[in-house]
Amino acid sequence: MNNALGQVYNKNMERHRVLIVDDAPYIRELLVLILTKGGFEIVGEAGDGAEAVQKVQSLKPDLVLMDIVMPLKSGIQAAQEILEKVPGTKVVMMSTVDQDIMSVKALETGAHELIRKPFRAAEVLEILNRIMKEKKMASRQEEKQL
Repeated sequence: MNNALGQVYNKNMERHRVLIVDDAPYIRELLVLILTKGGFEIVGEAGDGAEAVQKVQSLKPDLVLMDIVMPLKSGIQAAQEILEKVPGTKVVMMSTVDQDIMSVKALETGAHELIRKPFRAAEVLEILNRIMKEKKMASRQEEKQL
């Protein structure tokens, strides 16, 4: 079946579980729409880094899509904590163009990718699908080694 984003989505495909974290509700709503139409399962949303850490521990998403600049706990601080507490979680950070120094720090913490705002729907889906494909391939390699 084709969706509004021009992506082909097979209902029998594995749906990857995503937590969306951004302090701007309209960004979260937009990402929910994009990812849902792209075949991802949205397991939750958070408005700050502290809430993100709590939700990752309880919801166990495959991937966290998180803004860098947020109240209470930045995305960088939250990513460090998430990767320490739930190591298999993939973290993708989002940033505006004027936050280059913070973007570098985010990648240094172990974030897998950086998406620049404003973003295009196709770009977000391409990045997340690639990361999840790489995760699946790594899991298969680990299974073969056992």
